[in-house]
Amino acid sequence: MAFLEIDNISSGYGEVQILWDVSLKLERGKLTSLVGSNGVGKTTLLRTVMGLVKPWRGAITFDGREVARTAPYAKASQGLILVPEGRQLFTDMSVYENLEMGAFTSRAKVNFQDNLERIYTMFPILKERSGQRAGTLSGGEQQMLAVARGLMSQPEVLMFDELSLGLAPFLVLELFEVLRRLKAEGLTMLLVEQNVQLALAISDYAYVLADGRVELEGPSREVAQNEHVRKAYLGI
Repeated sequence: MAFLEIDNISSGYGEVQILWDVSLKLERGKLTSLVGSNGVGKTTLLRTVMGLVKPWRGAITFDGREVARTAPYAKASQGLILVPEGRQLFTDMSVYENLEMGAFTSRAKVNFQDNLERIYTMFPILKERSGQRAGTLSGGEQQMLAVARGLMSQPEVLMFDELSLGLAPFLVLELFEVLRRLKAEGLTMLLVEQNVQLALAISDYAYVLADGRVELEGPSREVAQNEHVRKAYLGI
């Protein structure tokens, strides 16, 4: 059984339907990527999985439990965590305080110090900036903090919405190295990413979303070799 299974989910905003019977599976310990053009419903899918958008129909199963209509905070407490597009940090709070906010579950609170040291090892700049207001960090540092805050919750599944958006290439590569490390540690992840080439290179399995529907899926290497994907997203 998949660790996280999205089964024929349809959703939207008001009367506007964005997703049409989308199905997707995350295997435990694997990195899955979801790619596609802007405006095809990738962010809506993540928001629906988290419960920020209510599904119109379909099922979402997380670790054997049906959670389609479970509140976002309850899903987060169970270990389903989203690193949102745009970071959404507490900009007037310090780096350290933002990390504290990530460790809100009872499990994370117990392991707070160990998780904090792990984060500071992974992102040394955050240790240097621990007392600095989050809003004064550079864009790359803010994205690191957003990822770190997600990790402080001790997630079972960590979802990223546009990890590389607006970042310089060297920072993108640095963050993708973090993904490689997390993948090697066996963390289950879902990556929504505009950089299709990098997403397919790092992930185990991939889904291509088009017009609110899954257009193609398969092992990432095979998807990267698909002629339509190569022309539409890789410029080859």
